[in-house]
This record gives sequence, structure tokens and C-alpha cells, in this order.
Amino acid sequence: MEDRLKKLKKSQQQETFHGLKFTDELRQSIFQAIKEETDEDILLAILQLLTRQKTGFELLTHLRGRGIKRFDQNEGFLYTFLHSLEQKEYILSQWDDEKNKQYSLNSKGRKLLKKAETKSKQEVSKGVILYE
Repeated sequence: MEDRLKKLKKSQQQETFHGLKFTDELRQSIFQAIKEETDEDILLAILQLLTRQKTGFELLTHLRGRGIKRFDQNEGFLYTFLHSLEQKEYILSQWDDEKNKQYSLNSKGRKLLKKAETKSKQEVSKGVILYE
């Protein structure tokens, strides 16, 4: 039985991918399309992560865990981004007893998060419809 399944699987793969060739250029373009994160993706990730208080270092670690690598070469960009969110009054910051700056969402930031999540869900559902 297992041999028949293996043969069936091989024959389906040959028919499904017959004539399909992935050049290195095509592979790179697909990889780049998957890899690149937009400003909206980064904002959404930061807002989601800041629903609980975090330091900049913790935030950076979690962003890397989500595959966001924009801040890898220059962590200072993250702090600049956080400062701009703080100036726009989306997040709060405070110093803890160990002299670490902690960041968290305020009510305006939570509203922005809900709006960004709704927009993201709509874009995902549009993408699913386009590729059906």
C-alpha cells in the first residue's frame, strides 16, 4: 500500500510541476517579496507587542522572533521609531527601578492597534480571494 502511495505522489508531482522552472532570479524575487516587511507591518507588530510593557531590547528581540530584520543593522532606528510613536501619543514610556526605559500602549495606541489589525485582516482576506 505504501509503495502505491509513493508512486502516486511521485506521478502527481511530475504532472503538477511539469515544465515549471525556477531560475535563481525568480527565486530571489520570491524570497524578497516574502522577506520585505512594510512600515505598516512593523507598526502593527510593535503595537501588538506593546500591549504588555517592554524595554526596547525586549521589543527588538520579539521583532526578530517575528522575522522583522529592519532594525538588525542599526538598533537606534527602533528607538527613533519608538520616540516618534511617543511624540504622537500612541505609546507611553517610563523608567523602571533598574533604569531601563519601559514602553507600553496607551488608549490612543490601542485604538490605532485595533484599526491596524482590522486593516491587516481585510488585506489578508483580499489576498486570499485574489489567489483562489
